[in-house]
Amino acid sequence: MRRLKRTLVALALAATVVAGTAGWASGTAQEPVTGPPPGTAAWRSEGLPDPATTTPAEVARFFAALGPARRQDLVRRHPTVVGNLDGVPVELRYAANARTAKAVGLGRLADPGRRILALDPRGRGQVAEVYGDLATARHVAVVVPGSDIDAATFDRTNDPYGTPAGMAKSLRDATKGHRTAVIAWAGYTTPVGVGVDAATGDLAEAGADRLARLTDGLDATGAPDPALFCHSYGSVVCGLAASRLDAADIVALGSPGMRADNVGGLGTRARVWAAKDPSDWIGRVPNVEFAGLGHGADPTDPAFGARRVPAGDADGHTGYFAPGTQSLRTFASITVGASR
Repeated sequence: MRRLKRTLVALALAATVVAGTAGWASGTAQEPVTGPPPGTAAWRSEGLPDPATTTPAEVARFFAALGPARRQDLVRRHPTVVGNLDGVPVELRYAANARTAKAVGLGRLADPGRRILALDPRGRGQVAEVYGDLATARHVAVVVPGSDIDAATFDRTNDPYGTPAGMAKSLRDATKGHRTAVIAWAGYTTPVGVGVDAATGDLAEAGADRLARLTDGLDATGAPDPALFCHSYGSVVCGLAASRLDAADIVALGSPGMRADNVGGLGTRARVWAAKDPSDWIGRVPNVEFAGLGHGADPTDPAFGARRVPAGDADGHTGYFAPGTQSLRTFASITVGASR
């Protein structure tokens, strides 16, 4: 009888995750974009390294053996592959993605000075942008966003600290003088709204594979191990990827859970941090995981075992990167290693 009661309580809480707090039933189902980048068939037809099976380290070695003319030829003829293939030298990826941005009607991403690390136009579009000089950086951070982020909303100007571009810019500004590069990584299919997609792990599992490959690619090109800042549903992605991430730090902020009971369950050697401000609506979402719904324990719960990031002066669900906040100052300290 006691076990039955626990099951019924868990089921009721899981239903609340989907249908209750903050409008969790108002989302649109999404199909994740997976697999190798567009243009792969033409690339393979020339006997070039298969993006589906070649590791980022192998990609890096392949490009290191090419001459400048051959590299530029591949950028010109296969921009969607070169631009999205982890392990390719970053300057080649920037050039390739500038070509793609113009070709698919996203010309703003090709503006002078923008460093677009990835641009996959399939579906709603996936984008990654670098702020700073990744090739010479001593410290690297990656911002992993949550719901409602795609090529159209990646750098929207309203609610800037709720976008990966706005978060990355703010963190980069807070770490100036430390040779820091920050990657705004919208490299997976995010949930739309807060419906069933946001309450389950399907999109996060697909995103976790891509995030792990990103960090492998950073390692293959000689970048330092990054600090990952995982916002909202993005913390579910980071939680599922944690055991495969070549990262120094993983920070969950405004998190509904990381699909783990505690830090040990993440299976990572990275330091794990968590932040949640008192006004964030995510605090009203039940921290349960039952029948595939919900994302488990609250990372800010002391029992979870994460280091706590002070966030008492942040405002709402998207205020953690606002200039002047304790959370941003701590994020900057984590990025440059001062908190170690």
